[in-house]
Amino acid sequence: MTLGVMKGKLKGAQQGHSLLKRKSEALTKRFREILKRIEDAKTKMGTVMQTASFSLAEVTYATGENIGYQVQESVQNARFKVRSRAENVSGVILPTFEKYIDEEINDFKLTGLGRGGQQVTKAKLVYSSAVETLVELASLQVSFGILDEVIKVTNRRVNAIEHVIIPRTENTINYINSELDELDREEFYRLKKVQEKKQEALARADEELKKKLIEEAENENNPHFESHEVEKLTDNEPQDILQDEEDDDVIF
Repeated sequence: MTLGVMKGKLKGAQQGHSLLKRKSEALTKRFREILKRIEDAKTKMGTVMQTASFSLAEVTYATGENIGYQVQESVQNARFKVRSRAENVSGVILPTFEKYIDEEINDFKLTGLGRGGQQVTKAKLVYSSAVETLVELASLQVSFGILDEVIKVTNRRVNAIEHVIIPRTENTINYINSELDELDREEFYRLKKVQEKKQEALARADEELKKKLIEEAENENNPHFESHEVEKLTDNEPQDILQDEEDDDVIF
């Protein structure tokens, strides 16, 4: 019973190790993809922010004033919005941020109407692209951190199963098998000794039977055998309880 339990435990550990190994490989693959995308996003972010800074400088030069205060005063609702959704990767939930633009909202459409309108429109598009890149980078960074922690935990579990649980279980199974083999050898030795004792007893019985037969044969060849046997049988003949002899009186 214990051997069966340990074999079941070993099989479960091996299956769990296989599943966790595949999970770790899938997460590591996704982790590397996200790392590559983060590198690309950071490179893109540097280029976009540089372009946005030049666009802001052009707007400031064209309008001749700080347009940032005017934009802040005219905006009432956010036009660029972010929403999140969950993505399942091998049982790990990764949050993903997505941008969407509400085309109905355009509170500062009259900004730069007097002068510098073209530069303002260009700056708006460039900064929208910069914010979009920031959203993508934030989504990748969050997924990167979550996957990093999950991969560490999964690898620790894989190593624990591979180097601790499975070897201990195999050692226990080997010990149980060795004990069972020892019991089998002891049982075989016991049965062998019992068989030897039985054979010795049969041999002795055969010897006694042979001796008895020899004695009987010798007695049959002896001329005094019949008279001796008759006397012996006469002495051992049972008495008749109904014979005429009187019994002694018994007083109660």
